[in-house]
Amino acid sequence: MTESVVLAVIGVFILLEIGVLAGIFFFFVRLRRSEALLSALQGNQDALLARIEMNARLEREIVASFAHRQEELRNLDEKLEERSKELRRLLAQAEEIRRSPQFLREIILNGHRKGLSGRQIAKNAGLGVDEVELILTQARE
Repeated sequence: MTESVVLAVIGVFILLEIGVLAGIFFFFVRLRRSEALLSALQGNQDALLARIEMNARLEREIVASFAHRQEELRNLDEKLEERSKELRRLLAQAEEIRRSPQFLREIILNGHRKGLSGRQIAKNAGLGVDEVELILTQARE
């Protein structure tokens, strides 16, 4: 009986060793799976960080481009304002010239040479027919 007890104890120890080995085997399988998953996550994290870096770089470029375009727009606005002032000045000057007696006299005389009637000349010059007739009379004298 002692021999059978010894064999039973040895059998129990063998079963315990097999159980422990099976546990260790499953532990290492799960450890390998966890390592593979961790490696995949690290790879995804690296890819994500690379995309974030690229997006940050693109954002900096866009912001710099936007700032540059804003500066260009300010410069263009200043130039446009300067040209607007210059055009207003030129229009005022042209209006003064158009209303000058000498210029009106030339318009009336040129219209008369072209054979326009006094009424047409008055309409073109923005004057009355009497004024046109007076200027034509003075030019004949």
